[in-house]
Amino acid sequence: MAGAAQAASPACGVDAQCAISLRVTDKQISALDVVRDAEWLPHRYDPQYDAVHFRHTPRDEHERATFLTDDYLAQEAPKLVLRRDEAAGAAPAEAPIHYIFHSAFCCSTLLARVFERPGYAMGLKEPVLLNDLVGWRRRGGEPKRIAMALDHGLRLLGRPFSPGEAIVIKPSNIVNILATAMLGMRPNSRALLLHAPLRTFLTSVAKKGMDGRLWVREQLLGQIMDGLTPFGFSEKDYLGQTDLQVAAVGWLAQQSLFTDLIARFGERVRSLDSETLTARPEEALRALSAFYGLPLSDAAIAEILADGAFTRHSKTGSDFGIDARAAEYRTATATHGDEIEKVAHWAGIVAQGAGLSLTLKAPLLD
Repeated sequence: MAGAAQAASPACGVDAQCAISLRVTDKQISALDVVRDAEWLPHRYDPQYDAVHFRHTPRDEHERATFLTDDYLAQEAPKLVLRRDEAAGAAPAEAPIHYIFHSAFCCSTLLARVFERPGYAMGLKEPVLLNDLVGWRRRGGEPKRIAMALDHGLRLLGRPFSPGEAIVIKPSNIVNILATAMLGMRPNSRALLLHAPLRTFLTSVAKKGMDGRLWVREQLLGQIMDGLTPFGFSEKDYLGQTDLQVAAVGWLAQQSLFTDLIARFGERVRSLDSETLTARPEEALRALSAFYGLPLSDAAIAEILADGAFTRHSKTGSDFGIDARAAEYRTATATHGDEIEKVAHWAGIVAQGAGLSLTLKAPLLD
């Protein structure tokens, strides 16, 4: 989960002649060096100046960071601002790019970390540049300009860290509105649609208390701006709904979008729910890596599982296996179970009225 889309706030605009070179560890770095090196993360996009803000982000910092946001990245990292078209024009050839689009609270961060393997692939966890484009879209940005910036942004995010590596991008869930364009721009890209089952999602929101309930309202406000709520409710209706009803509407909006992606892109997308992922991790890793065209060996899968990827909390790193997860959900269900069941039943009626299935097609696993 990530925060709301925000516009970039540059320290200086390109027309203010930001530095075109700088020193990093006593080495002179040129703008061209920055564009050619994947360790320079294209962190923010500023539509006012049509500029990309790069920050030096070595591979080990990617691996330590929960998300590629300022909250998790080193504040003192060297930075450089470059014109978007010039940066994209000088970028090296793209690596294969694949995606994990998700509904939040569904182990997406855990799965993205699987692809952080030198010589194999790099997982990019919620790059903020994509959030900036969503924020620009919601503020009424011109679609053609947004499309060009998105294409160039993907070109920069797709720079390989080493020869032969692929890139797996796990955007923030607010970026799902751009998923159709992202897949359309890269015909060889494939996407996993990862989601939590409705009751699991509602339980996750409830157990997070006020923070979770505020977040789902913030999410729904964004989805309304994106035009993703085709359920016939008025703004007044939303004010009269409980927090978990609002959460359910947001979940249904994501479900509707994912259903459309499956219909549009067919064999290029697969769906997976978090319960299946945590119950069958070995099968899921084997199937997903093969789907991306990046098959993992049995030894690599065994190493990932032995390293505790599915027994640690993806955001805190603390021990958090299937039993601990189940216990946490049982506690939340004991407290909020009646409300969750009533809202899940109500959401089923809403989905039926909209002709929307609560189960996605194109499953990754049978």
